[in-house]
Amino acid sequence: MPDPAVPPTPPVPLAALLAREDLGLRQIAGPSDPDTVIHWAHTSEMADPYPYLLGGELLLTAGVHIPEAAGSGTYFDDYVSRIVTAGGVALGFGLAPVHDTVPRALVAACDVYELPLIEVPPRTTFSGVARAVWQLMAQARHAELRRVTEAQQSLAAAASRPDPVPSVLRQLAQRVGGRAVLFGPDGVELAAAGRPAEPAARAALAELAQVVRPSGPGTPNSATHVTEGTHLAAWSLGAGRGFVLGVVSPGREPGDHTIASVAAVLLSLLTGEHQSDSGAARSSALVRLLLGAPAEDVAPLLGGGRWVVVHARPDAAAPDPVAASALGAALGSPLVDVAGDVVRVLLPAEREPGPQPGWTLGVSAVAGPAEWAGADVQAGRALARARAVRAALVRYGDRPALADLVPPADAEAHARAILAPLTPALAETLRTWLSLHGGWDRTAVALDVHRNTVRQRIAKCAALLELDLDDPDVRMELWFALRRP
Repeated sequence: MPDPAVPPTPPVPLAALLAREDLGLRQIAGPSDPDTVIHWAHTSEMADPYPYLLGGELLLTAGVHIPEAAGSGTYFDDYVSRIVTAGGVALGFGLAPVHDTVPRALVAACDVYELPLIEVPPRTTFSGVARAVWQLMAQARHAELRRVTEAQQSLAAAASRPDPVPSVLRQLAQRVGGRAVLFGPDGVELAAAGRPAEPAARAALAELAQVVRPSGPGTPNSATHVTEGTHLAAWSLGAGRGFVLGVVSPGREPGDHTIASVAAVLLSLLTGEHQSDSGAARSSALVRLLLGAPAEDVAPLLGGGRWVVVHARPDAAAPDPVAASALGAALGSPLVDVAGDVVRVLLPAEREPGPQPGWTLGVSAVAGPAEWAGADVQAGRALARARAVRAALVRYGDRPALADLVPPADAEAHARAILAPLTPALAETLRTWLSLHGGWDRTAVALDVHRNTVRQRIAKCAALLELDLDDPDVRMELWFALRRP
């Protein structure tokens, strides 16, 4: 917990105060440490200022309290030791009107107790020094707020990208100059970004993540630790789902906690289960399916009667479960499945799917629960076509067609008869090739094969079927047959 005596304003480096030419301050004793900071300036002429100090002060004095015989005893040693014990950071000694020079015994005592001693020239008032301290604090606060604002904007932009979780982690690691890690409920690293951490720091961060992982009443939401000069922090994400954000940074800059807290909120949303209140209903639906209930009886538990299936493929790397969950949330459904390099989403028909940045989508025709399997095939075909024609989203045609005039049983029997010589792979190649108007390159893209493979398969189809595939009537008949799911 932070010390309540420390003010909320950012500390000021002592070196920045010494660099102010308008003040003319000069350090004449004590260590010159660039990391020395002050939290405020305080003036006191008490012989023992200890009771009046909170810690972190630049104590200013004109030496009014110094007795004439102070130099021959332990007065200055006692005086400086009390300042150090109280947590004073530095001592400012004003020249004139009481003393023309800084007492040598005071200089020696500050060297012994390693307290920076600052000579304040006659032209500089103590109020001027205090005002300079507050000006530097205001500048530091403004810089901190600007840094936090910029970080918030960049984190929000990262959360809207196709790979939101890795993007947020990268931005957070960049902003804090360290490493950001997302731990899963089982404690395993799901994603990470930034500078590699030392093994000891990684192990300590994993242990810190266990501290904030929900384990019962009283579990903290966040925790910090320092090991070998490295700062560690962990945040519990969401409402008890077990995800944890861990941060490793070489230092603790003002605003780091706020920036990491913003990232934790965004990651809580990204890792959260969409419409979590329906989780029990989905579990019930899954159990009923496993126990043999028909899909049309289970569908009402999932929130709809008419559905579409969406197949999505990211434009960059293969999808991970977190990215898939974020896509489902963007489309409006928690019913998400990651199957290799494709994400499948079952979506109520009233939630019209739209293009998603960084994804290529194929959408099935509207289907009832009994037609889910066929809709899944349609979505896959629509995705293949979308990739082939480089479209962000392609919908499977669901308008009434000439094929609807033929009884389904007769149409399926005709399709089985005409396509009997073909293997499933050849039939799918022929269907894709016809759908893309005989385009070799686009068919190769849609099927993820070489164009020569497409040529070989189409030639084999023509030989097995004993048909001229350049004949438009033949193509029409084959297309009629291949449209059967």
